[in-house]
Amino acid sequence: MELGGCVVEGSEGIEIRIYVQPRASKTEIIGLHGEALKIRLAAPPVDGQANTELCRFLARQLGVPQKDVQLKSGVSSRQKRVFIAGKTLAAIRAALTKSPSTKNPEHRGG
Repeated sequence: MELGGCVVEGSEGIEIRIYVQPRASKTEIIGLHGEALKIRLAAPPVDGQANTELCRFLARQLGVPQKDVQLKSGVSSRQKRVFIAGKTLAAIRAALTKSPSTKNPEHRGG
């Protein structure tokens, strides 16, 4: 899966643009949704449950502690920006592109 512009490297870590689909049957990376990584979440968008599940899932997929995954914007939106501390662009791309949870790497839904 080519990540395009959804992953951006900064001086202290990586920012990922994400589009979430809450209340899915399981949490998984679907592919791209425009300029964002689309992730289905097996959690409802109630009381921050979907945001917590997103951060937990990303930490596990990227091999970082959960404290290094921070939701920067989109707390109550499907469009989110997540910051990953201490990782390089190459490491993030490698982890996301060979993720076993990636269902359809060519999905470009709209």
